[in-house]
Amino acid sequence: MSVVKTLGQFIIEKQADFPYAKGELSRLLRDIGIAAKIVNREVNKAGLVDILGDAGTINIQGEGQKKLDVYANEQFISALRSGGECCVVASEEHDDCIYIESEISKNAKYIVAIDPLDGSSNIDVNVAIGTIFSIYRRQSTNGKALISDVLQKGSRQVAAGYIIYGSSTMLVYTTGKGVNGFTLDPSIGEFCLSHPNMTIPKEGHIYSINEGNYVHFPQGVKDYIKYCQEEDVATKRPYTSRYIGSMVADIHRNLIKGGIFLYPVSAAYPKGKLRLVYECNPMAFILEQAGGGATDGFNRILDLTPLKLHQRSAIFLGSELMVLKLMDCLNQTNKEKKQVS
Repeated sequence: MSVVKTLGQFIIEKQADFPYAKGELSRLLRDIGIAAKIVNREVNKAGLVDILGDAGTINIQGEGQKKLDVYANEQFISALRSGGECCVVASEEHDDCIYIESEISKNAKYIVAIDPLDGSSNIDVNVAIGTIFSIYRRQSTNGKALISDVLQKGSRQVAAGYIIYGSSTMLVYTTGKGVNGFTLDPSIGEFCLSHPNMTIPKEGHIYSINEGNYVHFPQGVKDYIKYCQEEDVATKRPYTSRYIGSMVADIHRNLIKGGIFLYPVSAAYPKGKLRLVYECNPMAFILEQAGGGATDGFNRILDLTPLKLHQRSAIFLGSELMVLKLMDCLNQTNKEKKQVS
């Protein structure tokens, strides 16, 4: 009979990998896990209580906030505020950073960026949604933390993860030493290690993109989609198109089965739609640690320096060979444009 290892036990065991942390990072991850269990409880009974539907407010992105969005945001911020290991929280639901200036937090070492409820447009139709988070070490040393502490390159993340609320609830995270997944056992109320050392297949056969916007995509992306749809026995094409509309759900499936997730620029979003700080950086960190790749079409996502809190970006991430093929298509298009000009 296998021994069950909980998230708490796993984090403590791995604490030795971060001698500089002195336990703060472990406690911070634990706090996020606790808040995730509270949000999961409400997600699972959302149809039974007055928590579905619009909250009547608009977030910084100009998007209507769902009631469950607001609830999740409050729970994660409360957990991070009371834990004492975090001095700043950057939430997708807030215009500005939330500075935690309590006595126990004002000198804390860590910054947390979080998308409390990704895919919230799917709440009312009972489709998998999730939470995305990333953790950075504070760079400033004196006084109040600075905005530059938040606007760090993704390569400086010390941890990142997501929670997916689906047929089962899973927490997947990395601290830069591989990726591990934990499934919530509702009978004991604990996340238990279920997917150790997660790796994404080098080649996949799933592509995930909202093809309804096809006419607005860059030519290189159109060429890649055509490649995915062509028949070729040697490469097992055509590939399967799978798009849920929840970044966490789409990437979780592709991480396990192999595939690529594409969210290019478009006429409506000339700089991309997904947020670099809250969505792109943490997911890119996870996928790279699992053996995959992540790019904005020109640069490695983790090498981009955010210039503002809610900066948007194009993103393509997934199985290594699929990302490389996409880059070939994009580079070929750019080369042809230069020849014409």
